[in-house]
Amino acid sequence: MSLTALSPLDGRYHAQVRVLSEYFSEFALHRYRLLVEVEYLIAQIGVLGLAESLDPLAFERLRSLYATFDPEDAAGVRERERRTNHDVKALEYHFKDRLRQLGGFDPLIERVHFGITSEDVNNLAYSLMLRDAWKDVLVPVLAELIESLTGLAERTGDLPMLALTHGQPASPTTVGKELGVFLTRLDGELADLLDFRFSGKFSGATGTYGALGAAHPEVDWVAFAGRFVSDLGLVPALITTQIEPHDGIAAFLDGLRRIDHILIDLAQDIWRYVSDGVFRSRVVAGEIGSSTMPHKVNPIDFENAEGNLGLANALMTFMGEKLTRSRLQRDLSDSTVLRNLGVALGHVLLGFRSIRKGLDKLEVDRDMLARDLADHPEVLAEPYQTILRAAGYPEPYERLKEATRGGRVTLDDLHALVDRLEVSPELAARLKALTPAGYVGVAPRLASMAVEVARKLLERMRD
Repeated sequence: MSLTALSPLDGRYHAQVRVLSEYFSEFALHRYRLLVEVEYLIAQIGVLGLAESLDPLAFERLRSLYATFDPEDAAGVRERERRTNHDVKALEYHFKDRLRQLGGFDPLIERVHFGITSEDVNNLAYSLMLRDAWKDVLVPVLAELIESLTGLAERTGDLPMLALTHGQPASPTTVGKELGVFLTRLDGELADLLDFRFSGKFSGATGTYGALGAAHPEVDWVAFAGRFVSDLGLVPALITTQIEPHDGIAAFLDGLRRIDHILIDLAQDIWRYVSDGVFRSRVVAGEIGSSTMPHKVNPIDFENAEGNLGLANALMTFMGEKLTRSRLQRDLSDSTVLRNLGVALGHVLLGFRSIRKGLDKLEVDRDMLARDLADHPEVLAEPYQTILRAAGYPEPYERLKEATRGGRVTLDDLHALVDRLEVSPELAARLKALTPAGYVGVAPRLASMAVEVARKLLERMRD
């Protein structure tokens, strides 16, 4: 079956993303819809005083319907849909039949899907699906990635490395500090996204609560909707058209895209570090890097992550733009788009897993880093000219520029330059004591700060 799947998420990558089937498959959508329908029936029983004829375990028995909803139930709903040509109505009939089978709920049969429209059920279901998939699946996997990155940053926090700006040798840094940049960026984006609350509406066919008000004018249905949506853990959208406007979903997808952008940046930097020899990918027995070049050990995990996160972002960009627009009180063009939320998040999940896998295989080449720094003493031109300026020496930037820009410079050349300067012996000794490996500023401290930020972030992610 997987070899004939149209989507690689259901074929090649199915084992890595199948956990999302519990949240975004057709089966999952029906189960979440049933959850909304059951909870709405329970809420009606409360607000309309319909509990007199029910047994003490009635609510528990009702909730068991969605707790035990399985693929066989979903297949039954699909069979009904073949006749009704309407998936939510098919689920309504399924629910009614289950109530009859449970027994004791006959007076409530016609309270199922009472006074509401399909979109009241669908929008709540999708918000719950997104919320649960984010918290149950994506956040834990992202936490594993951040933990791996944190450990690597901590181990290399004081390891000097030649920096590159514009692809050219620049003032040294440390490996851990550079990785720490990504940790603090992720912390900034996750600060809000971890507490993100999705929205939901429950206001009828055109957002007027019309059918509900006509049947029970004694009930404040706006207040009811607010309580009901809040009890589901969502933010009530009380003034809407037929649809919840999806601004919340768009905001969530935008936040997730920004996390993906950071991770794509990380993947590309790691790829370059591997190419330059800063990192090596640990050899895994039995793996092949090229069908013709036996020596190859490729940074394929970071390449896969870049591709999957880029694809996810393309989908989420479209979704964010599309879902926030609907003609007049509603059109149905959002329906097929919402069904693909799981596709976008599937590629996000693949990207997260690939980066974590790649990070866990990285090894640092400390000898290469030391050689690279020793080969580029010209990076000391910055501290030389800055120290000289602080000492009041005239035009030190220009002197260092003449001596170092665009040419091959050795440490002996720099020391000879110092000997030609009219400076005190103490200042000359200070300049000559500088080395590329020792010129990392407070990078080790910054790496430690980033690690501390990441540790606190991980605590939040695991609460």
